Amino acid sequence: MASDPQTPASKQQQPAAPAFKLVIFEQESFQGRSHELTGPCLNLQEAGVEKVGSVLVLCGPWVGYEQADCKGEQFVFEKGQYPRWDSWTSSRRSDSILGFRPIKVDSQEHKIVLFESPNFAGKKIEIVDDDVPSFHAHGYQEKVTSVQVHSGTWVGYQYPGYRGYQYLFEKGEYKECSDFGAQAPQIQSVRRIRDMQWHQRGTFHPTN
Repeated sequence: MASDPQTPASKQQQPAAPAFKLVIFEQESFQGRSHELTGPCLNLQEAGVEKVGSVLVLCGPWVGYEQADCKGEQFVFEKGQYPRWDSWTSSRRSDSILGFRPIKVDSQEHKIVLFESPNFAGKKIEIVDDDVPSFHAHGYQEKVTSVQVHSGTWVGYQYPGYRGYQYLFEKGEYKECSDFGAQAPQIQSVRRIRDMQWHQRGTFHPTN
């Protein structure tokens, strides 16, 4: 007889809390009017949000977008507190967020292959179940123009040390850098998105 796939712990959580929950505050440090999201909102202004001043992620992860309809610069939010805009981005280019959507994290395995040239050609770096703060340290000094995500959900960064523009990589193929929202084929670090992490100080911080 098949065993019950639900553990006692999961039974205790019924009725289930929302899988995704994020609170937007219109001022920094969790002040001002607040707005709660449990699903995608592709145009915050149309939903009555004047400005994203700070963010509290109770159940994540999420991706925020600089422009409505999932366009412009991307900002990855995991469980944690983001008291002002520089806690969710180090690119310093924009403090605007006009849309949010949840990120599904349904794989325990992680594999990504990044290629120098479009259409998965040229030199490549393959990463399995690991975070890589510097491609240069791994001997890969080429640009990144196309990407194959075999499993897991990842975020790539423009610079080493998880800095600069962020690019969300979900399972699938990205034949050229515009497919993942980049204007230039520059990625120098990448890490896995795992729903377990809680980021007390906002954006991901390396522990070592």
